[in-house]
Amino acid sequence: MKDDNQRAAIADLAEVSARTGFAGNTLWRDGERRSDDSLAEALSHDRARIFLATPGGRWLYRTGGAALDVGFARADAEALGADFATCILLGFEPDGRPVLAASAPTVTLPAEGLEDNDLRSLAMRASFDPDTEGQLGQAAHLLGWHARNGFCARCGGETRSEAAGYRRRCTRCDDVVFPRTDPVTIMLVHDGNGRCVLGRQPHFPENFWSCLAGFVEAGETVEAAVRRETLEESGLAVASVRYLASQPWPFPGSLMIGCIARASSFEIDFDSDELEACRWFDRAEVQAMLAEAHPEGLALPRRFAIAHHLIKAFADGEV
Repeated sequence: MKDDNQRAAIADLAEVSARTGFAGNTLWRDGERRSDDSLAEALSHDRARIFLATPGGRWLYRTGGAALDVGFARADAEALGADFATCILLGFEPDGRPVLAASAPTVTLPAEGLEDNDLRSLAMRASFDPDTEGQLGQAAHLLGWHARNGFCARCGGETRSEAAGYRRRCTRCDDVVFPRTDPVTIMLVHDGNGRCVLGRQPHFPENFWSCLAGFVEAGETVEAAVRRETLEESGLAVASVRYLASQPWPFPGSLMIGCIARASSFEIDFDSDELEACRWFDRAEVQAMLAEAHPEGLALPRRFAIAHHLIKAFADGEV
């Protein structure tokens, strides 16, 4: 395939982003050359692999083998009630095998050898290899976007999928829209002297702490968003901001932009509407939390989340 050299080059890099959940997707998307025939051609491929989404944002898979099998042949997908009107061509594996996704709204579960589960739970358990996990993230993002964009925001007309699922066109005014990705900053704020800031949102599990985060607003740079969100949530001013890594986050369609930020003020006055708690942690305490050895049982995000890698960079003295 065209991108073999690119795949090899990426494999040689030590990018933090590549170690986050949903980032392992190596499909060749071929977005520039898609046509109205691309979807039919992919579905007719004798080795086509199809992911099936069940109601509630869950994904269907076979059990009973050495590993869970989330890919279905076309005949099996049809038998399970796949709605090919919702089908999306995600891309191609290195050997040219097409990978697609579709909804299966009428599948009956439980069924022998078949189960479904939500994507977050599957990913947190590392149920699939990183490549498949990333492809499922792409599928969830795109299917969700299509489901929310059946009508034109410009004139209210019905829209239809084009380019094998990579855009939608209004059947009335001909306006074209493309899948949306919402940028979110997530930041490890530190004081330059061995302390970092962590917060707790009200919905977090007991004793769980993480980085501050928030959406990038219209007209903002990433750096401005880091400074604004940090000030709003913790009351701290931020001086320097640098990028570390990013993570696709298909809930429903964000890109987490991980940054390291150095505080220029140190008195925390957190927003109790946003956070349940927020405080400084020294490096030794963070190291104990990462090792799951904190005396109070305090916990941090696992390796799956970009927050883990931001916090680990601090704990390892890279910040």
